[in-house]
Amino acid sequence: MPLLQEAGSNVTCLEEIKTLGLLPALSKMSLSPVAVVARRTLAAASHSSHEGKAKTWKIMSFVLAIPGVSVCWLNAYMKGQAHSHEQAEFVPYSHLRIRTKKFPWGDGNHSLFHNPDTNALPDGYESTHH
Repeated sequence: MPLLQEAGSNVTCLEEIKTLGLLPALSKMSLSPVAVVARRTLAAASHSSHEGKAKTWKIMSFVLAIPGVSVCWLNAYMKGQAHSHEQAEFVPYSHLRIRTKKFPWGDGNHSLFHNPDTNALPDGYESTHH
């Protein structure tokens, strides 16, 4: 028996539900027979709509994502070139770079990811040039 082609008869829906063994499930979910058939029809229709999705996402990746990332990279690169790379003047503030005990690595005065050009020690920068 074909699925409900017209939204007409509830008798046809009930016959279809009985033949498919959905009556116990219907009583648990308390859905109307028309809703059950419509739900199943929509679920069956959704399976066939996935055919061109991978191709669509592949095209979108090449047409939108790669140029978008390239423009963002170019923007960051150009801003980096325009930025001055001079070392900031060291000001020995008393509330910064407090060492109450030594770090457990190295000489105990350098942080774990220490950069001598950008991270100052309590007494100033290690290098004066960049």
